[in-house]
Amino acid sequence: MALDPKMKSTPDISLEELKAIMASKEGENLEFKEAKTKYDFEKLVKYCAAIANEGGGKIVFGVTDKRPRTVVGSQAFRQPERTRAALIERLHLNVDFSLVAHPDGRVLIFHVPTHPIGNPVQYNGIYWQRQGDSLTTMIEDRLRSIFAEAGHDFSADICPGATMDDLDPDAIEDFRQRWVHKSGNHGLTTLSQKQLLKDVEALVDNKLTYAALILFGTRKALGRYLGQSEVIFEYRSSAASGPAQQRKEFRQGFFGFYDELWELINLRNDIQHFQSGLFVLDVPTFSERVVREAVLNGVSHRDYQLGGSVFIRQYPRRLVIESPGGFPVGINEQNILDRQSPRNRRIADIFAKCGLVERSGQGMNLMYELCIQESKSTPDFTGSDQYQIVLNLDGEIQDPRFLQFLEKVGRETLKLFSTADFLLLDHIHRERKIPEHLKRRLQSLVDMGVVEHFGRGRGVKYVLSRRYYKMAGEKGTYTRKKGLDRETNKALLLKHIRENESEGSRLKELTQVLPALSYDQIKKLVAELRKEGRIFKTGATRAALWYPTDSAPIGPLKHK
Repeated sequence: MALDPKMKSTPDISLEELKAIMASKEGENLEFKEAKTKYDFEKLVKYCAAIANEGGGKIVFGVTDKRPRTVVGSQAFRQPERTRAALIERLHLNVDFSLVAHPDGRVLIFHVPTHPIGNPVQYNGIYWQRQGDSLTTMIEDRLRSIFAEAGHDFSADICPGATMDDLDPDAIEDFRQRWVHKSGNHGLTTLSQKQLLKDVEALVDNKLTYAALILFGTRKALGRYLGQSEVIFEYRSSAASGPAQQRKEFRQGFFGFYDELWELINLRNDIQHFQSGLFVLDVPTFSERVVREAVLNGVSHRDYQLGGSVFIRQYPRRLVIESPGGFPVGINEQNILDRQSPRNRRIADIFAKCGLVERSGQGMNLMYELCIQESKSTPDFTGSDQYQIVLNLDGEIQDPRFLQFLEKVGRETLKLFSTADFLLLDHIHRERKIPEHLKRRLQSLVDMGVVEHFGRGRGVKYVLSRRYYKMAGEKGTYTRKKGLDRETNKALLLKHIRENESEGSRLKELTQVLPALSYDQIKKLVAELRKEGRIFKTGATRAALWYPTDSAPIGPLKHK
């Protein structure tokens, strides 16, 4: 689906709000660029990284730098939705944008969130910060202060007494091959295993960290130094108590069992088949990418200073992962997609180097997106408390027609979607109330033709586009959701008022005529009828009674 380069962006910025932004002092969190014709994308990425490292802020195009600032208009990044998607891909931050149609020209504003807790943002291997009007490498003190935000990193501590003999050479080689594949650096193949571990800080001053044991340790070593680091897999055919049909304990370095664990889960991973006409969908109950991300989260974010193991319990259509330790400081179920705080940063960094995760903390976003794309329930944390995190993954496909709809939307368009966009689609599809923090992305989905809206003001309604209901064979449902047009609604209200003119009609009573509309929407329609001279009222407030005027006709009305 082609994007309209002139499409309206979100969140909306009014001319008054733009004026206030222009009057603000330029600093670490605000940058102005004229960029009348174009601007270098690579430089934009670096500025966004620097602004994120300084707590988040805005970069404004089309406005002069020096005060008093004026709008000069900018033609840079004519397809801002694609630019935004590219920024998210490179920085793994939920960058947003606004377009302001100022009388003096186009103003484009990129909204940059702050860095994840404990994780400074880097680009091309450099942690960027601003220094005056230029960009520079972040100073060491600032780096340390950001790393300290996440608190103590147990995985970076030295394990007293552990030696290279406590590590599994095959697990280290598995990591090496993954790192070579991810980085394209074949020079890594010539390094000794000891040097390889030094380069990822699993070996510091010739002493092994707990991260080295957790990721590469032998069964014997883990039993001696860190027995609680095991992962236990169980398969159960039902939720009934009793022994599991299969159980396997993995007390060894993660890289020694990661693939075997997925193979165990995949043994009973049935395919769900759906057919609609000539269209056939074959979707596995458990998405490999979702399961692997969930396991990675369980291993890298659990509290290794607490007793207990990571449990993975598989049922025919459900997977449950239990990890010791509650949510990290500052993280909860409501903000888990917007904030990241790795409990074991050294482990998360090693995972990132070899491509198991894109960046620490981003796996949860991917899990939500993939579940929604497959029309499955989003990850559920029911059962979590301060001592453990329980992640429930439901493999049942809720609506195969929604899968077909996303296929029609097109993979290229879906690549432009943020996690918020997928969550919005899920809320609209399931007819749930849209949270305030997601509403700013609504107009973007409307501009893409994925979502439609009816009404205006507080009474606006959002539904999936007509294509979904046509594909689902529910054209009537689409008409019902869209509702009657404004003039027909007014005609129905007038008809009721005329039929009850002897006793009059109250507003509360009129809401029963059009139950799909809110009280405020009915009030506006009645106000229009009164302005047109069709009806009049006696009394005041909600006790007022409405009557038809002598000239009020029955039927669709025309504005005077």
